[in-house]
Amino acid sequence: MKKIIIAITPVIFILLLIFAFSSQPYENQDITPWFASLNQSTLLNKLFSWISFTYAGKEISVSALGVAHFIEFFIRKASHFTVFFFLAFFTIRALAYFLANKKWMVMISFFIVICYAALDEFHQSFTSGRTPLFEDVVVDSVGGVFGIIWYLKWKNKF
Repeated sequence: MKKIIIAITPVIFILLLIFAFSSQPYENQDITPWFASLNQSTLLNKLFSWISFTYAGKEISVSALGVAHFIEFFIRKASHFTVFFFLAFFTIRALAYFLANKKWMVMISFFIVICYAALDEFHQSFTSGRTPLFEDVVVDSVGGVFGIIWYLKWKNKF
């Protein structure tokens, strides 16, 4: 029983962490003031000036956003990826205590990740300054896939 509680605790912690961050308005999470001085950096402007793409119908480039918001964009998406990586990793690890079939463990873990990613984005629609994006659900899901793969590789190693 103690092992099951130890296995489930990180999953619950990550779910609560995601919920807490999604409850905060963007203004409380804005990290661009830390990078404000970077907007004057000619080196960073030149280094990243060739990067330009569309994400959720918005141009992502240094010229469109400035260096600070450009860097913040990648930090935010990396955070999405990382937190859902760990959610999937710890979810499949917890399911291993209840299921012997790896296929079911993978499918249920991925289902939980996708559902929570979608719920997280829906939850953000009620938070000021936050925008629910389908693209973020995709980033979260990709992070989850990598978390599941990492768990399976890690499990086979030990």
